[in-house]
Amino acid sequence: MSKTKERTPDAAANGVPPQGRAAGPVAPPRVSARRRRPGMIALSLALIAAGGASVAVLLLQVGHRTQVVTVVRNVQVGQVLTEQDLGQASISLDPAVRTVKADDLGSVVGKRAAVELKPGSLLTPSQVTKDSLVKAGEQLVPIGLKPEQVPATELVPGQKVQLVHVPAQGETAKASGTPPESIAGRVVKASKAAPGTGIVVVDVATSANDGPTVASWVSSSTLRLVLDAQDGS
Repeated sequence: MSKTKERTPDAAANGVPPQGRAAGPVAPPRVSARRRRPGMIALSLALIAAGGASVAVLLLQVGHRTQVVTVVRNVQVGQVLTEQDLGQASISLDPAVRTVKADDLGSVVGKRAAVELKPGSLLTPSQVTKDSLVKAGEQLVPIGLKPEQVPATELVPGQKVQLVHVPAQGETAKASGTPPESIAGRVVKASKAAPGTGIVVVDVATSANDGPTVASWVSSSTLRLVLDAQDGS
């Protein structure tokens, strides 16, 4: 009687390892190491340092506040400033902005407003003057201008003007080539246009000798206001 040999499972035949036999360790995939570039590292560190410095400077600027003088009440042109007209505020201030520091408040009290001052605004050195807007030997003449007579250029205190006498209605103009009579003046204050009429009242300083003449021209509606060039030429 012939003996038949028992066949053992062949792992190579079907590619499946025999049961009960542990599979061998699997090697992890090989990952090539990225080459580090010293130049890129140095650049990254430099950018990080620059960003940190910028943030530090910004924080210092935000944290630095300055005590400045503010306006708390309406102050008309030429009015003498008092302590009750002014206040103080702490703000982050750009060095390019000119203001009156709170420590210098005493130096502006007693001076005159060179322009109209509004509550809530910062006071600047150019807005005050120690000089009277109407000087000795001058007179102040109010001149009413109709809407069509008001210059497009804003009238501001200190603006030099010519007060020109023009013929009244029905009068004959002077001979051709003869310039009209004019008187030099200086704007002290200009009002806002009146509701309804649009008339603007301009206070003009003239010499005491010319004041009555200008007033008569205003009364007869024979006056026109002409702006001089700002550079005086």
